[in-house]
Amino acid sequence: MKDNDVPVKIYLKDYRAPSHWIRKTSLDFQIFDEYTLVDAVLVLEKNTDSAETDLHLDGQQLELEKVVLDGVELGIGDYRLTDTQLMLSGLDGNHVLALRTRIYPQNNTSLEGLYKSRLMFCTQCEAEGFRKITYFLDRPDVMSEFTTRISADKEKYPVLLSNGNKIESGEETNGRHWASWHDPHVKPCYLFALVAGDLKHLDDTFVTASGREVLIRIFVEEKDLDKCDHAICSLKNAMRWDEETYDREYDLDIFMIVAVDDFNMGAMENKGLNIFNTSCVLANPFTTTDAEFQRVEGVVAHEYFHNWSGNRVTCRDWFQLSLKEGFTVFRDSEFSADMGSRTVKRVEDVSLLRSLQFSEDAGPMAHPVRPDAFIEISNFYTLTIYEKGAEVVRMIHTLLGPELFRQGTDLYFERHDGSAVTIEDFISCMAEVSGRDFDQFMLWYRQAGTPELAVSTDYCAESNLYTMSFKQYCRPTPECKHKKDFLIPVKLSLLGENGKLPVVPVDSTVSPNVNDEIVLELQHEEQTYVFKDLHERPVPSLLRGFSAPVKLKYNYSDADLLRVIRSDDDGYCRWDASQQFAIREIQRVMKCLVNEPSPKISQALVDAYSLLLHDEKLDKAMVALMLTLPSEKYLGELNMAIDVESIHYARQCVERKLAVALKQDLIKVYKNCLSNEPYSVDAGAIAKRSLKNRALHYLAIEGSDESLQILKDQYENASNMTDELAAFRAIVHSTKHVLNDYKLQALERFYQKWKHEPLVVNHWLSVQATTPLPQALDNVIKLMDHESFDFKNPNKLRSLVGAFCNANVINFHVASGRGYQFLADQVIALNEMNPQIASRMLTPLTKWQRYDDKRADLMKRVLEDIAALENLSKDVYEVISKTLAK
Repeated sequence: MKDNDVPVKIYLKDYRAPSHWIRKTSLDFQIFDEYTLVDAVLVLEKNTDSAETDLHLDGQQLELEKVVLDGVELGIGDYRLTDTQLMLSGLDGNHVLALRTRIYPQNNTSLEGLYKSRLMFCTQCEAEGFRKITYFLDRPDVMSEFTTRISADKEKYPVLLSNGNKIESGEETNGRHWASWHDPHVKPCYLFALVAGDLKHLDDTFVTASGREVLIRIFVEEKDLDKCDHAICSLKNAMRWDEETYDREYDLDIFMIVAVDDFNMGAMENKGLNIFNTSCVLANPFTTTDAEFQRVEGVVAHEYFHNWSGNRVTCRDWFQLSLKEGFTVFRDSEFSADMGSRTVKRVEDVSLLRSLQFSEDAGPMAHPVRPDAFIEISNFYTLTIYEKGAEVVRMIHTLLGPELFRQGTDLYFERHDGSAVTIEDFISCMAEVSGRDFDQFMLWYRQAGTPELAVSTDYCAESNLYTMSFKQYCRPTPECKHKKDFLIPVKLSLLGENGKLPVVPVDSTVSPNVNDEIVLELQHEEQTYVFKDLHERPVPSLLRGFSAPVKLKYNYSDADLLRVIRSDDDGYCRWDASQQFAIREIQRVMKCLVNEPSPKISQALVDAYSLLLHDEKLDKAMVALMLTLPSEKYLGELNMAIDVESIHYARQCVERKLAVALKQDLIKVYKNCLSNEPYSVDAGAIAKRSLKNRALHYLAIEGSDESLQILKDQYENASNMTDELAAFRAIVHSTKHVLNDYKLQALERFYQKWKHEPLVVNHWLSVQATTPLPQALDNVIKLMDHESFDFKNPNKLRSLVGAFCNANVINFHVASGRGYQFLADQVIALNEMNPQIASRMLTPLTKWQRYDDKRADLMKRVLEDIAALENLSKDVYEVISKTLAK
């Protein structure tokens, strides 16, 4: 990229309100196979708080055919046109601006704006896709009332949809038809949606708390009508939950969802017309795993909850993105917890955060929950904005308690309905109802990085006093080298030999929530608390429920960890103790592997896992999670230098020896979890399958004839995708030579059985991409030429290329650097075709400096090759430039 082409960075400090508002927007789409004509009528109102009279409308890849201002058509000399803007000067007062643009959605491979996916035209306008449809003030603080007319060929596109309520429809000449939609609620243009396609629908109704009947309609291709029931059930549960939990009622007569196969994101909350990636809405037992059923439930709820936290109250600017996303992720997480197992949901969320978001915080793309600058906003749809943002909201909930938090959200929705607001507006409502000072807490929004919390303890048997000292530290990140102290809520209990002990602080100003649990509010770099009346040395149960997104450092003994695993009533702490036990053992084996090819593993770890397998009182899904070793990616994040081979082979060694030592226990648990009951997605049934398939995973690694027969039997007789895929993955990933022929048969059988189900084929691709066997990359390259693979489809790219580069650590980081060159080739090919996906694919290369010199040099070289492209997109440029920065 040439110096004069370097993209401009946008700063939060430079925010200015627009010169004009667009109070009403009328759109008329004439869709043809070769092109689409868009007529837009914008009712402009001068912003009296702005002295600027020039109007700058955003637009990209548009052919402007007509400009009419207040009924007078303008000539070329009456306005200025660039590749990104239409500018009209001297627009004081109110005006009506009419525009006609010509676009080519069938050629739009970026999947932003209006584009074609298989048999339909559809839109994706968040964050800045609307500017690819017509010229507009494409920013979230410009909220307008939309009316949309769509016309298209009736035979090819019998379904014509947009936001709001349908008001009219009719026939045109030449086999065409039209429909008009009106959304009475003002919204920013990023929430605009349009669909024209040959689709079928499944209907249901929901009666709101006030007695209104809402039509629920899900549009899919005809072959997918049998996969809509779960989404409808999830939506109705979400609608009821939001009424009961937040007193938020739906506000239109119809709620529509459309399933789209080509989609960059998971789903989009467009007002009244949600557009979903097929992977986030379609589900039935034969083609969908338990995890995917839960994902559908969570994503449907998330997009529905946006109706209030995102649509009715939206963001003033894109720096406030976590205002809607972090809050809504918190809401959907609580919903999912209420629908299933609260403990399991919490552990799954924390596992994701610690494995991936902590890694993001430690990399070159680290940014605060509210960034202060960006080049391309699409690069900031991140785990930091979403998941860490949700944890920040959760901390507010912890500090205020449920009643005050609800009062705060009520005030927020009431005060800001129909407005575009900031994070400060949200926090001020919480401060107002609670009387708390949130100045220090706001550092969670303003500072990047993951705080590290070191804890030391001392017990005095003579005085029965227990002293706990806390020290916080946050490592430098690109935007800030020296961090201010965070306010960290630490939920704490103390465990004795026979259960929880009273938590009685010596300082009377520190009052416990209940007799045996307390929330400490750490506000300084170092703080000490003393607890009294303890007649035995306690084991601390720290960060209960993961009360703050920090890295905890406390020197638990093996006996301490066993006590937490055995007797703590906090599910997160039990899971974390099992993870710490496993990490300790894997790290010990890493050291032993230098001199010993197959070191023994600790009997204490074997005993701890055996204890879990025999504990029939525990939630089976929790047992499955506790038996799952930390991932190679997470293990790599625990050290500044990532030792690819040592981590892989040590983890593999520990897993194999656990499997051998626990074989009989695993077989017993597996058989106890077998069921002839019809498939169900209730928490109990999912938990049974979860533990059964975790046991199967270990048995496949153990690899005796008895274990492999169990594996084959499950694959051949599975009655649902959860069980079939678990067995299929174990077969394909197996290192047992005796399975080689069977593996080839299984691969062919699985594909032939499911080749007409694209979402199942995605699994077929991912399983092959993630095999730890050394031929993985060669297989991935071959699969890119397979009939099932489409390079332009983001789901296929994520399933094959993304799965290999992100989840197959040992093969992606092969010492020759082939994996790095492979990824670079794909990024270069995607750079112009789909910049959003290209930039996201780069993530595995962004931490090149943490690997050995040879790997680091190879990664840096391919990054420099990408950086040298003359046509580098803004999306890719931003990631590359930050990654290569000194």
